[in-house]
Amino acid sequence: MECPRIPKISYARFGERLREQAVEKRIPINGTFELTFRCNLRCVHCYCNLPVNDKDTIEKELTTEEIFDVLDQIAEAGCLWLLLTGGEPLVRKDFLEIYTYAKKKGFLISLFTNGTLLTPKVADYLAEWPPFEVEITLYGATKETYEKITGVPGSFQRCKRGIGSLLERKVPIGLKTMAMTLNHDEIHQIKEFAEDLGVKFRFDPVLNPRLDGSKAPCNFRLSPEEVIKLDLVDKKRVKEWQTFRKKFVGLPQSDNLFNCGAGILSFQIDPYGKLSACEMCRFQNYDLGGGSFEEGWCEYLPESLAIKPKGYYPCGQCELIELCGQCPGWAWLENGDLESP
Repeated sequence: MECPRIPKISYARFGERLREQAVEKRIPINGTFELTFRCNLRCVHCYCNLPVNDKDTIEKELTTEEIFDVLDQIAEAGCLWLLLTGGEPLVRKDFLEIYTYAKKKGFLISLFTNGTLLTPKVADYLAEWPPFEVEITLYGATKETYEKITGVPGSFQRCKRGIGSLLERKVPIGLKTMAMTLNHDEIHQIKEFAEDLGVKFRFDPVLNPRLDGSKAPCNFRLSPEEVIKLDLVDKKRVKEWQTFRKKFVGLPQSDNLFNCGAGILSFQIDPYGKLSACEMCRFQNYDLGGGSFEEGWCEYLPESLAIKPKGYYPCGQCELIELCGQCPGWAWLENGDLESP
């Protein structure tokens, strides 16, 4: 008897179909886990970088066993794609323990790192237990620019060494950068560097206030015109925006303030065990230490996201809302008002 042929589909199409089903059933297939807010760099634009040896922060962070328990719960709930990030996740002494546990649970793991702590030992381990992808942030094409942003001498060379260590071991990586006033003249050089290495590259121009309320990072924002100029030089990025525009231009399908996928198929957990819909909505959080992921996901988040505008909400009447990226969470961070543009 002949075995039936199973049709092949692209990974992108597979992911799209899976997400469609997850939305219908509200399954949390995408998770982000900030393992720490601590970092070995002092980036001028960062919203959370706390000192590596900050004792108060270390005491507040989830323990190894508590993280294992959370990983058990989100796996049971249906999480498939898991992003491990920070701060700098590698400053945790138990990082490899956490990573190993997550791998054995079957998550498709992405890792966000600044690359400076990717020692040969860590690189060897990631080669043996490959992640879905490692994204390394390269803040400049030159030592001067990179270290003007990170504030740490020698960090540029350590980052480049970390990138090389993973490439040598064929660990899947991508490069990214934050586009800001300090490095916008080098964005295309960074992109060319990534292309020469044969890896993906992306940049993000969105800078937000710090979690402590400071708006200092906003001083390094590019103007809208400068961002558009960067976009227009990249033909691939222009094409992606054109496709995005055709797909998403139109009025919101709901009269809720929140109209994205956050809290529908994705979630965020911070270093202290606080569950929220995304990193922008930390003011609405559920403490996993006092309950369960199931309760937070099924009961708390739906209620917290079902907020209606209190008055006239111009963004809710704009067909470009998906393109401009207006987000109540960003509005809250910036102005303390969910409904401000």
